[in-house]
Amino acid sequence: MTAQPRIAPLFDALLAEKGSDLHMSIGHPPMGRIRGELTPLREAPLTPPEMESLLFDIVNPDQKKQITEEMDLDFAYSYGTKARFRANYFYKATGLAAVFRTIPSKVLTLTDLNTPEVVRKLAERRSGLVLVTGPTGSGKSTTLAGMINHINQTRHAHILTIEDPVEFVHESIKAQVTHREVGPHAISFATAIRSAGREDPNVILIGELRTNETMKLALQLASFGVLVFATVHTNSAPATIDRIVNSFPADEQPAIRGMLAESLAGIVAQQLVRTADGKGRVAALEILIGGSAIASMIREGKVFQIASKMQAGQSQGMQTLDMHLEKLVAAGTIAPEAALDKAQDRESFAKTLQRIKPDFVLSEDLKA
Repeated sequence: MTAQPRIAPLFDALLAEKGSDLHMSIGHPPMGRIRGELTPLREAPLTPPEMESLLFDIVNPDQKKQITEEMDLDFAYSYGTKARFRANYFYKATGLAAVFRTIPSKVLTLTDLNTPEVVRKLAERRSGLVLVTGPTGSGKSTTLAGMINHINQTRHAHILTIEDPVEFVHESIKAQVTHREVGPHAISFATAIRSAGREDPNVILIGELRTNETMKLALQLASFGVLVFATVHTNSAPATIDRIVNSFPADEQPAIRGMLAESLAGIVAQQLVRTADGKGRVAALEILIGGSAIASMIREGKVFQIASKMQAGQSQGMQTLDMHLEKLVAAGTIAPEAALDKAQDRESFAKTLQRIKPDFVLSEDLKA
C-alpha cells in the first residue's frame, strides 16, 4: 500500500469542504477557497521546513530542480482516486509558496452544469473557433471539459487536447481522445499546435491562447475545417475579439480580422457568482454566436456594435452577461448585490434591479 503524502490532511480538509483551491504561504495557516472565500484550514501557520517537506514530498527530482532553479513550477498531481490538482509552486517575499487548484475527478456533463442549449450546439459544430473566456477561477476548464465530454459521448472523432498541464482526463468513449502536455510531450504550445494539423484531429482543445503565434495557428486550424476550443483571459465577448486583434502588429490586423470573422463559431464568457443561499457558485454566461452580421462587424472593426447585436440575438441563443445576471436574480438563484458586483454596466444594471426587485436599496454612488 502506497504511503499517504504528507500534504494529505490538507487535501482532505479542502475536499471535505468542497473547496476549489489550497493556498500555502510561509507564516500563514494553509487557506482553502471555499464557496469563493479564503478560509483557514487550521490555526498553525506554515513554517519554512514544513513547507519544503510538504511540497517536495510530491514532486520528482526534475520538478524539484525546476522550482529551485527557475523559481516556478506548474504540474498536475493525482491524489489517489480522490482528486487531481493543478499545482503551481513559486517564490514570494516570505519564501516558497504554492496554490493547488482542484480538478474534479468526475467530468461534469453539460446537463450537470445546467448550460444553455446553445453551448451544446457549439460543441456539435464540425469546424470553427470556440473561445471560452473569463478571469482565473471562473470555471472555463470545467465548461470546456463538459463540451469535450459531449463530443466524446456522441461522435466518432479524434479529439486532441494540448494543455499545460493536462487537467481533465477523458477516457475514450465514442471518440478517440489524445492528451498532450506542454513540457513532457511538446516544447511549447506553438510546436504542439503546428504538429496537431498532421495528427488528423477533428477537434482540438488548446489550454490557453497566450501569444499571437498560438492565436494565428488556432485561427488557421479552425479555417481548415477543424473544431478548435481554446481559453482566453478576458471578461467579455467584445473584449476577447479586441484582445486577439490587438495582440498583432497594425499591419497584420486586417488579415487577422478576416481570419477571425471567417472562423469564429462562438464565444462563451463566464463569471462565477455566489448563490443566494451561500452554499455554492453558479456560472453567469455571456454568449456570442458567430454569423454573417458578427463577421462583418469584426472585419470592419466595429466591435463596439457587438453588445447590441447580442441583446437582439436572443432567438439564436445570444445574451450579454448582464442579461443572464438579470435572469439569475429574477429566479432567486443569486442575490442582487452579487449580480451588481459582476455586472458590466453597473449603472444600467442598478436600474434593472430596482425594476425586478423594488425592495433593493442602491448604494449612494449608484444613485443618479
